[in-house]
Amino acid sequence: MLIDTHLHIIDRLALRYPWLSGEPDLDHDFLYETYAAEARRCGITTVLHMEVDVDPAAMQAETDHVAGIAKREGSLIAGAIVSCRPEEEGFAAYLERQKADPFVKGFRRVLHVVPDDVSEGALFRENIRRIGGSGLTFDLCTLPHQAGRVTALVDLAPDVQFVLDHCGVPDIRSDAFEPWKAGVAEIARRPNVICKISGVVAYADAETWTAETLRPYIEHVIASFGWDRVVWGSDWPVCTRGGGLSTWVAATHAVLSSSSEAERSKLLYANAQRLWSL
Repeated sequence: MLIDTHLHIIDRLALRYPWLSGEPDLDHDFLYETYAAEARRCGITTVLHMEVDVDPAAMQAETDHVAGIAKREGSLIAGAIVSCRPEEEGFAAYLERQKADPFVKGFRRVLHVVPDDVSEGALFRENIRRIGGSGLTFDLCTLPHQAGRVTALVDLAPDVQFVLDHCGVPDIRSDAFEPWKAGVAEIARRPNVICKISGVVAYADAETWTAETLRPYIEHVIASFGWDRVVWGSDWPVCTRGGGLSTWVAATHAVLSSSSEAERSKLLYANAQRLWSL
């Protein structure tokens, strides 16, 4: 059993994605049907959709679009982590609408595509604190140099369950283990953060990486957070930069091969089931 907590659907007929113009390898349609056919072969049984930084005016439209796919017979999609703008005045009302929708499991605002001081704004932090007690999570998509800002934000909102995406986005291609290692360990000291082991093949050299290349990064995350605070995600289609979904699933199983069945089950599905009531 495998729960994928990080699927992106890109449908350019349905939604606008302004950032895609600068990413030619992703500036294509990556539709649910394509993903699902491969996911089932990999043993993936349940999926959370992750927002794809659509045009801000279309944030609700993205959620509605994915919810429509989830309603199809046999769909793997069980919920969504939706886009948000905590730095804006309208967030409080937006939060209340999302809390009323059981399909919505959490929020994300990608922080490495905006100035660092966005997460330091008083309104941003006040709105993040509003999430506390809602049962909704907040995904942190940041770069290693932002670890200090991550811990500052997390410490200001102890009642919010944060999720650190993509192992904290290590630069595996450049073998930049430090200071990423120290930053992840410091973030992991906060009990209200879990870490998503998702799509790190995209940060390795596409031509040369092996499971052993990824092993020290994945094992450091597990050692820092513990087996009860890690979940798995594909980051499809971004993972196609490093070999694709099937390759990433195989590498995950290779790295985890020496762990116990109980440990693997926590990372591969049980923690996600508990965290998002899947």
